[in-house]
Amino acid sequence: MTTYCDSAPGHPFHGPYHDHEYGFPTVEEAALLERLVLEINQAGLSWLTILKKREAFFAAFKGFDVDKVAEFGESDRARLLADASIIRNRLKVNAAIENARRIRAMRDSDGGFKAWLDAYHPMQKADWVKLFKQTFLFTGGEITGEFLMSTGYLPGAHVSTCPVHKQLKAISPPWMTVEPAFWD
Repeated sequence: MTTYCDSAPGHPFHGPYHDHEYGFPTVEEAALLERLVLEINQAGLSWLTILKKREAFFAAFKGFDVDKVAEFGESDRARLLADASIIRNRLKVNAAIENARRIRAMRDSDGGFKAWLDAYHPMQKADWVKLFKQTFLFTGGEITGEFLMSTGYLPGAHVSTCPVHKQLKAISPPWMTVEPAFWD
């Protein structure tokens, strides 16, 4: 079976993402929102499609600045739905805007999105999925799982023989701080 770790290295889009982002702890609020929006937009599409459109998403969503996206109104929604350089899906656009609002609210309720994630870590994937469904729009098992793997909260981003996995061991993402038996 070919894994992402086998196929991504050297690819112009997958390679840099695999080697420098996938599974690495993500701290910045904008980066967390970006990853959530990209995972939501990937639903029903290939990850390659999303990576190719990533710069366009970054521009369309104002660098994923949570405050800016949370303030998007009807004219912004119309702009996004007319922008052929991103995914023009009303449910996904609405989710991005509303989820930015919810992340902004986490600053007061939890100290921010990263603090919220840290407060619930560690949890099994099924529990995370339930929590994400209660907290955010347009999140299910695949979106939540990939978001959490990609940001270092769940194991599985890299196979143990991948050189990136060895790099991750040196920086110890959240999932590596838990006894391995927890994930079994």
